Order: sequence, then C-alpha cells, then structure tokens
Amino acid sequence: MIVLMLLYPQICLGYSLTGLQLWFERMIPALFPFMVLSGVIVRMNLTEDIVSFFSPLLQLIFHVKKSVLYGILMGFLCGFPMGAKVAVQLYENKKITEQEAEYLLCFCNNIGPIYFLSFVLPTLGIKKVGPYLIGMYGLPLAYGILLRYTLYRKKISSVQGYIPTKCKQNEAYQVAVAPQKKDFLSSLDLSLKDSINSIVVLGGYMIIFNAFHLLPRILLPVHALWSTPILEITGGIGLLGSSHPRYILCLLPFGGLCCMAQTYTIISTTPLKISKYVLHKLILMGITFFYYQLIL
Repeated sequence: MIVLMLLYPQICLGYSLTGLQLWFERMIPALFPFMVLSGVIVRMNLTEDIVSFFSPLLQLIFHVKKSVLYGILMGFLCGFPMGAKVAVQLYENKKITEQEAEYLLCFCNNIGPIYFLSFVLPTLGIKKVGPYLIGMYGLPLAYGILLRYTLYRKKISSVQGYIPTKCKQNEAYQVAVAPQKKDFLSSLDLSLKDSINSIVVLGGYMIIFNAFHLLPRILLPVHALWSTPILEITGGIGLLGSSHPRYILCLLPFGGLCCMAQTYTIISTTPLKISKYVLHKLILMGITFFYYQLIL
C-alpha cells in the first residue's frame, strides 16, 4: 500500500479526501449529536423513562426489559454505528448483561434511516420507498424477533433487574444495582469527551478504507468497482451510482469492512465478540438477497 501511495499519490489523495469529506459532511452531523445525547441519557439513568412511551408495544413483541428496548429504538432510529455504541454504553453502565448486549448487536446496528432515505435511495435512482424500507429495517427487526424466541429464549429475561444464573456465576456478566443519576452537566461533559474520541476514530477508519480503493484500481486488470462498497460502503455507493442497485442493496446489511472495523473498535473494551457480529451480518445479508430476488 505504501509503494502504491508513492507511485500514485494523486489517486490516493483523491480517495483519502473522499473519506474525509464523507466523515465531515455526513457522519459528524448525523451521528455526533446522537452519540452525545445518548451518552447523557444513559449516564443520567433515563433510559427507562425515554422508552416508556413505546414499551407497551415493544414489550409485547420482544419481552425484554426497558434498557434493552432503549437499545433497539436507538439502534434503528439513529443508525450505524449507534446500535453498537448504545449497546456498549448500556453494558458498561451496568444497565444490561453481556448476553443482552450481544443480542442487540445481532440486529440493531444498521444503516440509519436518514442516511438511507436521503443518500442511498436517491443515489441508486430508487423512488418507490416502501419495499426497500422493509428490506432495510423490516428484515432485521423480524430477525431480532426470531432470535429472541430461539437462540436467546433462555439467555435473557423479560424481568426487570433479573440476573440469569450464568451471570451470577461469572463476575464479568454481573449487573450491579443501578447507579445514582449523575447531574446533567457532568453527564454532558463525559459524553462529549467520549463522543469526540469515538467520532475521530470512526473518521480515521473512513479515510484509510477509502484510501484502500487504490488497491483494486491499480492491481486488478480492470478497475473492479464492485469491490469499492465492500471496502467502504458510502464511498462505494458514490463510485457505483445507480449502475448496480440490487448489489448495493444486498450489501447494505453487511456494511462493508470499514463498518466491521469501526464496530470492532467500539466493542473492543467489552467481552463482546466481533466474530458473532460478523456471522449475524452475513446471515442478514443472505436473507436480504433472497428478499430482493423475490420483489425485484
């Protein structure tokens, strides 16, 4: 990569600049406020209050405690990588168990609806929104419900404050009594510092993975544009445009290698496994492929 950067500096500069612009113009405005506010909500112990309005319906569907419902809501409304970020925040602040955080990661860390409606669909030249909203968000939601009553039927409980037997046997799984609420200013200060660090790291990943587009462009006999969204999804969508919409739509649940690396950074301080996250993303990508084969 270093050799190619020295031989083709202008091309590499263009790709790196694309990553920087995407981070500055799209990721920071869309994600940073959500990161800060979510951190404040978790630190002030307000997650149950926030989700109370939606909990009757969601509790009927998922049968999980309110802190987990908060993770589901934030994951679907705020978009990637807030699903992973919120799950880690809840786990580190002892609101949920490791199994519950693992469950959230299985289906809640998706492309955000604002990003999907304002960038992805217009770039792909798609005007009929309904079927694609189902493909992007309905399928992960259905997958999460399926997992709740199969793989995670006995691993997590619907009882507020309940600690499964496995959790009691291992200190790493234990959930302490909910801490006292922090005041707003101290919560805001901690959330700002944590969010600034997170958003800068995510920006670094976007720049370096966009620079990696240099590899297929130079090394392959024909410039393989199909590889660009696999490396970094936003830059890849911009390069492909509306030429391969079905291919892009099927890749969106996976998110690209850059998204995987970003998620690994977020969960690296916890016992959560990136291998399980990748496995569920691949399963969702397969489900999405069959869905679009049917409706398209």
